[in-house]
Amino acid sequence: MSSPAVNRLRPRRSCLAVPGSNPRFLEKAQALPADQVFLDLEDACAPLAKPEARHTIVKFLNEGDWSGKTRVVRVNDWTTEWTYRDVVTVVEGAGQNLDCVMLPKVQDAQQIVALDLLLTQIEKTMGLEVGRIGIEAQIENAAGLVNVDAIAAASPRTETIIFGPADFMASINMKTLVVGEQPPGYPADAYHYILMRILMAARMHNLQAIDGPYLQIRNVDGFREVAGRAAALGFDGKWVLHPGQVEAANEVFSPAQEDYDRAELILDAYDYYTSEAGGKKGSAMLGDEMIDEASRKMALVVSGKGRAAGMTRTSVFLPPEV
Repeated sequence: MSSPAVNRLRPRRSCLAVPGSNPRFLEKAQALPADQVFLDLEDACAPLAKPEARHTIVKFLNEGDWSGKTRVVRVNDWTTEWTYRDVVTVVEGAGQNLDCVMLPKVQDAQQIVALDLLLTQIEKTMGLEVGRIGIEAQIENAAGLVNVDAIAAASPRTETIIFGPADFMASINMKTLVVGEQPPGYPADAYHYILMRILMAARMHNLQAIDGPYLQIRNVDGFREVAGRAAALGFDGKWVLHPGQVEAANEVFSPAQEDYDRAELILDAYDYYTSEAGGKKGSAMLGDEMIDEASRKMALVVSGKGRAAGMTRTSVFLPPEV
């Protein structure tokens, strides 16, 4: 059962991938302004390095300073021989300093259920709060996308649905070698359906939707363009593989200052005009724009993203004089 005290909607504008087998990178990651850091036991870890990397991750989770960051470990997927030992070692060793476990290559809901059950067993054994540790589900092939609704609904621990572009592109035989870029010769956005499918499943279950990595790590302009497409759809954040991408992700997935200010003004104005003092109106004018309940809902989204990003408003709503 999910812990009622856990806020599953954490800031995740930038989700920094860090190899679990590299102490130098693990040390450096603590000082970077990423919203989330995930310590990787999967693709970033060579098979022979995985057993030692588990213990390295436990050490850094327990002894490092991850203040202000969501702490996540990506384990290996259930088709491998490493998954259960990844989860047991990390959660038994550092469960009190872990926010989420990321499961890659999720293909059906039962894989999420299995992880939930294993986490519950470990929490009970170790005296940890049952349900506090969340789950992040990574969609990386056609089966995962087809089953994404059931995957999103499989556990109250689930916090995010993540698009894994590299494996996904390979799984559907997409004709490109550049992860995150459009395949040559295609006249539209080849990822639009995939991203929207993930987004709809996430929003249906009040989860966050996260875009995957952009592998040309020195091409920050390219990163911004790809991240901007996901942000425009409504995604909450994107993976970053290099310190140079962190600032760009934080900027792209935060509202512009003028949009944030406008959202806060709409909320204040709506509260005033629907109150006794404002005449208990269902709609009203704010400058040249009519605002109503739908306006309030849209403003809540923008203001929520701004507040999560630590933004400060620069304008104040002044009620009209009676």
